[in-house]
Amino acid sequence: MPTLLAVPDKFRGSATAPEVAAAIAAAAEAAGWSCVQLPLADGGEGTLDAFGGANWTTTVTGPLGTPVAAPWRMGDDGVAVVESARASGLDLAGGAAGNDPVGATSRGTGELVAAAIAEGAHRVIVSLGGSATTDGGFDTAEVLEAFAPFDGRDGRAEVLVACDVRTAFRDAAVVFGPQKGATPEQVVELTGRLDRLASLYRQRYGIDLAAVPGSGAAGGLGGAFAALGARLVPGFGLIAEHTGLAEAIAAADAVVTGEGRLDAESFNGKVVGGVLELAAQYDVPALVVAGDVDDGVAGRATAVSLLAEFGTAAAWADPLGCIERATTAWLRKEEARP
Repeated sequence: MPTLLAVPDKFRGSATAPEVAAAIAAAAEAAGWSCVQLPLADGGEGTLDAFGGANWTTTVTGPLGTPVAAPWRMGDDGVAVVESARASGLDLAGGAAGNDPVGATSRGTGELVAAAIAEGAHRVIVSLGGSATTDGGFDTAEVLEAFAPFDGRDGRAEVLVACDVRTAFRDAAVVFGPQKGATPEQVVELTGRLDRLASLYRQRYGIDLAAVPGSGAAGGLGGAFAALGARLVPGFGLIAEHTGLAEAIAAADAVVTGEGRLDAESFNGKVVGGVLELAAQYDVPALVVAGDVDDGVAGRATAVSLLAEFGTAAAWADPLGCIERATTAWLRKEEARP
């Protein structure tokens, strides 16, 4: 029986990566294939799922100051996974319309990392993405100063920060502020605050955040972690290493990946581009299922657009069903290949 590897990212606003992987697996079963499910992420939302999901919950300070029950993961190997969106996320603030872009705090993310260290984690992986905050990570730094530096030496925990962007620290407000509800005037105010914090971090920790790619991630939270001694690393590569992605692709007969929209950015450190690169390296046929496919990437991958294939109404009403049908059809074609 041939083996299909299901390695999707989330379909933002429609389905989680585990849900998409399950739909692909159902298609494989219908076509007479076995399936290995390995939902992925690139360092943003969904990273916790990619590591196997939460098995701990800690009540922390939410983005607007009210307590939230934030899930996180502690592995048997002493590696903890914390997703900033679960503690300081925009969704927790009620989206851009309900958010306070100036007052929103990252404190809960710091509290989650502190909880993981207190429970004995020797390595903490922190994913950035989906945050409500542009506080430059100051509130997180305030919580975690007692634990710095995060270098893994002398019994200290190592902290790896998974980033899916390379945004500079002072650009965080301009790039991300509007999607968090900031007005043009507030963007200016927040940029000024980030400049002051960059100066503070330079004086206090001796780090020039202008030279740290990704330090603007999650409204500057990446910069605060870097100042404390954490390493900022490309999210997809980190997750691929920890999940054994290359070995899984090499062992598969075919691969299906996917995301909400396939465009040029999909090939810039994101899940789909990374999966396709590895599939080509191991000469394994691969399909991309996507809610929509940008005309600019036509021909760069074998891809199915749910909107184009099934129509807008069906694609939005039942994306998982459409993913299953598209995968089944492709597998039938693969079986028919000489």
